[in-house]
Amino acid sequence: MGITSVAQDGIRVITMDFPPVNALPVAGWRDLADAVEEAGRAPDTRAVVLRAEGRGFNAGVDIKELQRTPGFEALLGVNRGCYAAFKAIYECAVPVVAAVQGFCLGGGVGLVGNSDTIVASEDAYFGVPEVDRGALGAATHLARLVPVHLLRTLYYTSRTIPARQLLQYGSVLEVVPRDRLDDAAMTVAGEIAAKDTTVIRAAKEALNGIDPVDVHRSYRFEQGFTFELSLSGVADRHRDAFVATGRPLSGDQVKA
Repeated sequence: MGITSVAQDGIRVITMDFPPVNALPVAGWRDLADAVEEAGRAPDTRAVVLRAEGRGFNAGVDIKELQRTPGFEALLGVNRGCYAAFKAIYECAVPVVAAVQGFCLGGGVGLVGNSDTIVASEDAYFGVPEVDRGALGAATHLARLVPVHLLRTLYYTSRTIPARQLLQYGSVLEVVPRDRLDDAAMTVAGEIAAKDTTVIRAAKEALNGIDPVDVHRSYRFEQGFTFELSLSGVADRHRDAFVATGRPLSGDQVKA
């Protein structure tokens, strides 16, 4: 359980394993950032595959950890941890291929949105339910997956979108049966790893340099509103309801 990193023929395979739903605690986000940074620094790494064990890729942050930790220590930790993990993937010196199965929610979208290539299983779906948790974040990364008006609708409604639809937009490279997911991710990573790594590393830096949006700054801007909602008590009400019932509060319940 936790974060593991294994080298295989020039490809570093980093695996998330946090049962039951891969909702990462504060330490998990930090460990993930460290693993990706270390992989990129290693001269023998030519590509990274980011994958997960279990029925879903990532369910975001561990809300139960947030609610059982007094004060704002866990909130500050998870915000810094998510920022570090997303940043590590974006700035990884070599391309990162995300292999996504089942659900990819909240912070999971942050991970794949900053990846270079996404391969998904047929049952994969993506979404940012932050509004239902009294928080904001990862719109920066969802915007890299869907058109702008769909982004807004998904964000406001907390709806999810299947991998098949993202395939049509070109944000997902391939959709495969789940038992072929790892092979599909390793295939594209292997194709990248077969290139001249000096050229590929230069290409990654060049592509980041011409990105039209500064993903670090825009995500940090979003996080500021999450802090406002938390300090005002709004976020706690929503997170408490989710922990207790597994369901979001409605607008009428909030007013009551």
